[in-house]
Amino acid sequence: MSLAIVASLSIAYQQVFIYMGIPILSLGLIGGFFNTLVFLSLRTFRESSCAFYLTVMSILNMGQLLTGLLSRILISGFNIDFTRTSLFYCKFRVFFFQFSVISSLACICLATIDQYIATCTRPRWRQWSNIRLARRLLIGVIVAIIIEQISFLVFYDQKISYPSNQTVCITTSTGFDQFTIYTNSLLLGNLIPVIITFIFGSLAYRNIQQLRYRTVQLVRRELDKQLSMMVLVQIFYISWTITPQLILYIVAVYGNIRDSTVRAQINLAYAISLCLYYSFFASPFYTYIIVSERFRRQFLHVIFRIHNNHQWRPNRVHPNMPINVVVSFL
Repeated sequence: MSLAIVASLSIAYQQVFIYMGIPILSLGLIGGFFNTLVFLSLRTFRESSCAFYLTVMSILNMGQLLTGLLSRILISGFNIDFTRTSLFYCKFRVFFFQFSVISSLACICLATIDQYIATCTRPRWRQWSNIRLARRLLIGVIVAIIIEQISFLVFYDQKISYPSNQTVCITTSTGFDQFTIYTNSLLLGNLIPVIITFIFGSLAYRNIQQLRYRTVQLVRRELDKQLSMMVLVQIFYISWTITPQLILYIVAVYGNIRDSTVRAQINLAYAISLCLYYSFFASPFYTYIIVSERFRRQFLHVIFRIHNNHQWRPNRVHPNMPINVVVSFL
């Protein structure tokens, strides 16, 4: 009886990644593309330091979905694991996954801090919210993250697993594995982003409530309100998608659970929490569309402007082209 239950839970585990993972991946890539398109198309966003962080975060999220969720769907949903056949992919996948996750969370942290500074009452502090400083700061942060994450290229390798006698991509150092759990998963990937975004998000929200009583340019005030709302909703989403996944991961890997049925149940719960975790990186565009009427108008403006440019682009006649040739093209 217990074997039948375990088999059913194992099938359910596989189906979760197929029927939850594939829609999340598809919607995430589409949303990430639209986010990047809107942020890069409008001058209002191109000159905003907060929007700059959100643009980079959108690009990183797409990379994270491709190296993380897509691989997980292939491995757990269809039993296709390229890390077993390619040493380069074994090392690169885990490196880029960790890099994109930490960098994306760093971007949302920087965006939250930037919105607090941009909406604070001190004019001198507001001067620190500018695109030039944002570019330099983010470059420094990304370089630091690359240096910290480059050890994955060293400590991950292909090994023969016994007694299955199959090639697996795993870490070659137990100490490094422990370091990854506490540094990447617990601190950089969970506690620090949640704490930073909660503190500065609360302060930014308080500042936004006071904007109506301050003398600020109408365009700047509306932009700050829009970006702050977009960032604050992202902060709320972090708290209930990232933390459960970490807790279940620690229980599943280090819980020393001997009962096969309980282990299968925890694995199924972890699969669901992992899909919810990936939904955080897939959700920004749809979150912005829901919470910001202004972003909806901006998105439609960008889409229809591009569409109209393609539809109404005037025909140009080359001055040296014979008229009969031109007519044949029309």
